[in-house]
Amino acid sequence: MNLLNTLVDKGLRRETPTREEALAVLATSDDDVLDVVAAAGRVRRHWFGRRVKLNYLVNLKSGLCPEDCSYCSQRLGSDTGILKYSWLKPEEASKAAAAGLAGGAKRVCLVASGRGPTDRDVERVAGTIAAIKERHEDVEVCACLGLLSEGQAERLRAAGADAYNHNLNTSEATYGDITTTHTYADRVDTVRKAHAAGLSACSGLIAGMGESDEDLVDVVFALRALDPDSVPVNFLIPVEGTPLAAEWNLTPQRCLRILAMVRFVCPDVEVRIAGGREVHLRTLQPLALHLANSIFLGDYLTTEGQAGRADLEMIADAGFEVEGADEVTLPAHRAAAGGGCGAHEGAGACGSHGDGGSRGGEGAGCGAEAGGAGCGGHAGAAGSTAAESAAAGADAARTDAARTDAARTDAARTDLVAVRRRGAGTDLAPNA
Repeated sequence: MNLLNTLVDKGLRRETPTREEALAVLATSDDDVLDVVAAAGRVRRHWFGRRVKLNYLVNLKSGLCPEDCSYCSQRLGSDTGILKYSWLKPEEASKAAAAGLAGGAKRVCLVASGRGPTDRDVERVAGTIAAIKERHEDVEVCACLGLLSEGQAERLRAAGADAYNHNLNTSEATYGDITTTHTYADRVDTVRKAHAAGLSACSGLIAGMGESDEDLVDVVFALRALDPDSVPVNFLIPVEGTPLAAEWNLTPQRCLRILAMVRFVCPDVEVRIAGGREVHLRTLQPLALHLANSIFLGDYLTTEGQAGRADLEMIADAGFEVEGADEVTLPAHRAAAGGGCGAHEGAGACGSHGDGGSRGGEGAGCGAEAGGAGCGGHAGAAGSTAAESAAAGADAARTDAARTDAARTDAARTDLVAVRRRGAGTDLAPNA
């Protein structure tokens, strides 16, 4: 397939695909899904080999959120039966983190529900970071606390945080349909604050909320423009009691196409399979490892994930290996530049520091609560014959793909969604 050959070549050069090419990936049929995975897998292996980075969530504060994000089980007025508790003490959080690290995780994601932290909350999290790093000196710590005020990113960096997560979630055009209590611009601002403070930016999306292919491409190109080091891809977990509980729009093949598109647009970035992989990818999860180089181990914020042991067995059986604590996740050119701005030097890398269209930033729990500013200008029109051919047939192919997905998405699989009733904040052991 000429389209895939073109995208592989661009991915190996760190060159941005065109929007038409990205849309064409989403429009491929189920008959072509293995070809798509194989092509994107070449790009993944080129930059990340066969390593899989493991991440572990610690939910510092659950529920009690004043925001109305439609996908979230912790939203304002939620009646989802989730665990609700206020801030964990540093020693409790450190104990929870230790379980994930024992399972092979090299990054701990500290997540708290709410609009954003107070200065007192930042101090709480600073104490938790210190408690974790006292026991595990080399662990990466990512904070996900919502919208940041001036100076808070710098204080988190000084406290030992390595990264900050704040997802874009969806396109700017549809953002107001998902959340009304803050804006897309608010999210952009927080990602930029984290980046400017020297934190490794982590920002991703949620697929399966009823968005169009164009929306998915918009948000991924916006992420490319913001230039995060890590892009979590969540698949909506339709939790009963949330406005999106009936949104069962994804098939395993659709999820693989989305992950492939993200890999082609963000070839040298840590692409993380986050919330919903067990629910929507199901038995095709191992194929997704050929596209993403990072996953969450065990449970998510308010829903249960696959058992940690099963994750490790899946990685080994698929021919991959867990990334070691002493290994650098990012390719040398990004790691040397500290990630972010300046990480894509060289001709044809990713374009100019231009506006490049819409941009975005905050998120659903460190990239794993899908229910439960940098370089990278947008590329122009397709310039190759392969791209033109792909664009010419994209509309028809997209219609066929959508019809296939609709036919394959039968009744809602509510039996696959388990609300979390164990782990941090409880007396029960976490799932790792």
